[in-house]
Amino acid sequence: MVVRPITSAGDLERFIALPYDLFRGDPVWVPQLRMDVRTMLSRTKNPFFQHSEAEYFLAERNGEVVGRIAAVHNRAHIDYYKDTTGFFGFFECVDDQVVANALFAAAAAWLTQRNLTVMRGPTSFSTNDECGLLVDGFDTPPTLLNPHNPAYYVPLVERAGFLKAKDMYQYCIAVTDQDTAVPERLLRGAQIVAERNNLTARKLDMKHFKEEVNRIKQIYNSAWDKNWGFVPLTEAEIDHLAKQLKPIVVPDGVVFIEKEGQLVGFAAALPDFNVALKKNPSGKLFPGILKVLWHGRRIKRGRILLLGLLPEYRKTGAEVLLYKWLWEKGYKLGFRWAEAGWILEDNTPMNNGLTHMGFQRHKTLRLYDRAL
Repeated sequence: MVVRPITSAGDLERFIALPYDLFRGDPVWVPQLRMDVRTMLSRTKNPFFQHSEAEYFLAERNGEVVGRIAAVHNRAHIDYYKDTTGFFGFFECVDDQVVANALFAAAAAWLTQRNLTVMRGPTSFSTNDECGLLVDGFDTPPTLLNPHNPAYYVPLVERAGFLKAKDMYQYCIAVTDQDTAVPERLLRGAQIVAERNNLTARKLDMKHFKEEVNRIKQIYNSAWDKNWGFVPLTEAEIDHLAKQLKPIVVPDGVVFIEKEGQLVGFAAALPDFNVALKKNPSGKLFPGILKVLWHGRRIKRGRILLLGLLPEYRKTGAEVLLYKWLWEKGYKLGFRWAEAGWILEDNTPMNNGLTHMGFQRHKTLRLYDRAL
């Protein structure tokens, strides 16, 4: 067996192809479009590489790819936290501890050369992207922009010397056509909060999408600042994310909370497009995209992706306006199941708020640390 950095376009394709080969036939795994994975890994197309760097490694045995990993030097994280933490991500591996150990060793060596003292992961590439190892909730498919892995990854990681750094929870709720669209307590609470604080709620204006994204830029980093593991997004990264999500954005699923015309918070719920991607097991654009588009028309699952307020509006009840909007509009959009998350394990207000609305915790993602 050998572990080596990728050196060609062919190597990159083998790096991308590994999970499609490993998990073909797995009823839970969801194949992403390969072109989207290719864009994410691209050092010219992904704005993450404007400030940071990464190396991609393949593990091969007798010419067959049996594992992969990325070592990530996230300079934005280091500038923000003033620490020496490096990262690993895009970890995929056969159920073989020798292979896993060799992959982690290669990533560790690359990070050590850059004077980093801790390896954290998995993150692909940061906590603003897919991150965390699934440690609970293996029997249901992941939602849009969430990771998934088989259960055997957990002992592979932990036997390699990694220790828990932080858990993140995911919550879900199911309703029926006979259920009340919006709980009465949410309606009352939203009305009281809005009147007390002079707040208004409105949907995303797709005709002025660029301007709406610029408004989000003004508050995004402030709204998530001080959260454990948070790394500020650059304007280019926000633009890149918005461009990727625009084709599946539903205006009623994105809500802005304003006070006297000034944005103070927002939330976004998207159709769980993984439902459609599941119908294209190869992940290839043609002819699979036709199946994806066909099944993407009637998605009844929602993914609550973002929910944030400026610090001065937290604990004022303003979040009730966001909850009420998403519940009401999501129901009208036909969502009968929704997932919210992830939520940090020690974010008590968010965890309690979701529980009080009837959400149940159904998955746990974990970030691990290992000293270098």
